[in-house]
Amino acid sequence: MEWVDSLEIAIALDEAHPGANPLQVNFVELREWVLALNGFDDDPEHSGERILEAIQMAWIEERED
Repeated sequence: MEWVDSLEIAIALDEAHPGANPLQVNFVELREWVLALNGFDDDPEHSGERILEAIQMAWIEERED
């Protein structure tokens, strides 16, 4: 997975943190959680607010489905 794989990351986050509320996860924590995911292999410095926001929104949408 890379930073651009927001849906795949969201699904993995949902599985790794089933009790977490995506709306209450700050971007610092979200970034750390993404970096800790098995299968994530991208440059940590390539993340930014827009990417983290896209991941958070995909996670919220995943929860609503």
